[in-house]
Amino acid sequence: MAAIDGLPPLREVIATHGLSARKALGQNFILDLNLTARIARAAGDLAAADVIEVGPGPGGLTRGLLAEGARKVVAIEKDSRCLPALAEIAAAYPGRLEVIEGDALQVDLSGRLTPPVKVVANLPYNVGTELLVRWLTPPDWPPFWTSLTLMFQKEVAQRIVARAGDDAYGRLAILAQWRAEPRIVLDLPPQAFVPPPKVSSAVVHLEALPAPRFPANARVLSTLTAAAFGQRRKMLRSSLKGLSPDIEAHLNAVGIPPTERAEQVPLEAFCALARSLDGNS
Repeated sequence: MAAIDGLPPLREVIATHGLSARKALGQNFILDLNLTARIARAAGDLAAADVIEVGPGPGGLTRGLLAEGARKVVAIEKDSRCLPALAEIAAAYPGRLEVIEGDALQVDLSGRLTPPVKVVANLPYNVGTELLVRWLTPPDWPPFWTSLTLMFQKEVAQRIVARAGDDAYGRLAILAQWRAEPRIVLDLPPQAFVPPPKVSSAVVHLEALPAPRFPANARVLSTLTAAAFGQRRKMLRSSLKGLSPDIEAHLNAVGIPPTERAEQVPLEAFCALARSLDGNS
């Protein structure tokens, strides 16, 4: 493993600071610094961007981001055991790494970042999907970020990029593809991590679109897709009946057969149905 900086190898860092991964925190560390540098490069040019990293752990990806030229990295870490290791990285890259101890679901980053902002993270498995949904559903669009480059379980990654008719297609695909351009950029086997998880992983890169692909009220689309995919094996006239007493009329008006099931309906049709239900078709 070639060094990307003058800091010690990650195995040595973990041993020095006693940083065995904790399952309760969803931790799985990547120790190959060449691999973390590849993940950093998947985010594109970092030289003119501030980067948010969630769950840096011993700092493998953090070092990759800084070595690849990130203007500034704000790393949010819940595990206080990791703070001394991250402090050593901050000392090696003066003024470019800010470490915040806290829960990424609760930390307020107001005033800490200068646009453009990218999010790059090997997300803890136990909060990854919730964080993604939050980043995809802000009250205003465009969001504070220009791109997300995120590690997920491969099954989750496939759900993000799935198309209508795919087994993995669902609400996550709708939310991701309505406002962003997602693609899988890297696959990782369990052996890339310590400890090895039971599943494969993948890195997804999402570029924020300047505007949603199709007009729709975000709240209505979210409610609609939650109902449709919450009972995905039911016909839409049944799964959506709680949204409107005239649901069949709305479905027919936008060209969706009432007997269709959610996994067969493309994004554009869901947006049309959201507009119809919102009275703006």
